[in-house]
Amino acid sequence: MNKALDPALLHAAESTGTTPGLKMDAYWMPFTANRQFKKAPRLLARAAGMHYWDDHGRQILDGVAGLWCVNAGHARPRIVQAIQQQAAELDFAPPFQMAHPKAFELAERVVQIAPAGMSKVFFTNSGSEAVETALKMALAYHRVRGEGTRTRLIGRERGYHGVNFGGVSVGGMVGNRKAFATGLPGVDHIRHTHEPARNAFSVGQPVHGAEIADDLERLVALHDASNIAAVIVEPVAGSTGVLVPPVGYLQRLREICTRHGILLIFDEVITGFGRTGQPFATQTFGVMPDMITCAKGITNGCAPMGAVLVRQDIHDAFMTGPEHLIEFYHGYTYSAHPLACAAGLGTLDTYAEEGLLTRAGEMEGYFAEVVHSLKGEPNVIDIRNIGLVGGIELAPQPGEPTKRAFDIFLDLYEKGLLVRTTGDTVALSPPLIIERGQVDQMVDMLRGAIRRAA
Repeated sequence: MNKALDPALLHAAESTGTTPGLKMDAYWMPFTANRQFKKAPRLLARAAGMHYWDDHGRQILDGVAGLWCVNAGHARPRIVQAIQQQAAELDFAPPFQMAHPKAFELAERVVQIAPAGMSKVFFTNSGSEAVETALKMALAYHRVRGEGTRTRLIGRERGYHGVNFGGVSVGGMVGNRKAFATGLPGVDHIRHTHEPARNAFSVGQPVHGAEIADDLERLVALHDASNIAAVIVEPVAGSTGVLVPPVGYLQRLREICTRHGILLIFDEVITGFGRTGQPFATQTFGVMPDMITCAKGITNGCAPMGAVLVRQDIHDAFMTGPEHLIEFYHGYTYSAHPLACAAGLGTLDTYAEEGLLTRAGEMEGYFAEVVHSLKGEPNVIDIRNIGLVGGIELAPQPGEPTKRAFDIFLDLYEKGLLVRTTGDTVALSPPLIIERGQVDQMVDMLRGAIRRAA
């Protein structure tokens, strides 16, 4: 799948570079152990295909698609050239009461691969902003329809929906919530789907747990459906450790929301654009939400962009009143930024030319077999997978939660593999261009690190 890489880009990526005299004090790094990092920096200088190179020219296999986003691999010529050309042609266009052609073109292209019925696209600049946008749309939608009492938002324990106040409030990861007071009012959470006692080492979707969706009925009974606006969940909860939905769970959640007139939002910031074997996970699982949030893979991580995909009737509910009035008071200075739109079009061209939006489905069986070969290794207590994403959960070190996985992360980086850790779970989500030999290499390196950490 790497055949389309430009040799000049590959040659540039292989060159050696250093960063002498780099001052590191001013930059407060996000989601990073800053003190540890600055004592032993991990600096990435170049990338191409399946690999990074650090600032000393050392090659590193990318086992997480950058940060769940570089689905087509790094430095892809179509995307690079699209951004370069756009920067020279039109660097910025105001998005309020103005527009540029590529915004409309990209929206049409996204709709073409989206689930049937998702016919409108609202652009943002990140997954966090996409979530905020979807939540505001849900509240405003009920209001314009005369059901303004529907203000309560329902998230899920162990959910991750970005880092803005709305996303943190409906999210359910304690580390993202505990330092930021109470969050938004009127938010509740249904229980998570993680049940290792029944589902440990499931290959693909766990068999047990569809009935967990019924926890939503508890909140309906508590608050009454007339006060609930929306439920937001990740089809596959990625950042909390790759929690794959039990068979029938998402279908049951959809049925409950439909019965009570509650909007269902799927957060596909991680799963969108081919990660589960279809363009969107809703197509993989055969469940239709009312809105989809996405980001990351929409531009292959090459430019900041997110989006909310919306049903036609939700959009149309806003299109009332005098035509000169703004229908939805929301947006961002950089919504549908020209460079991001160009990157998105180049990305979708690359996906289409190489069949990448369905390649995870083709690779899923082999990927699952190799990843699950880690069962029985020291301290491995669960393995979860779907498409080209896997989670290997480790027993925490007594009194030091997260340290075992973090030590493995550091070990693997030194050995030439980049992985992602969350808690004591090692997550794998390689670019969709990965070949079988690279799957073997990635898992063999992880096996060695797990053994060294025992």
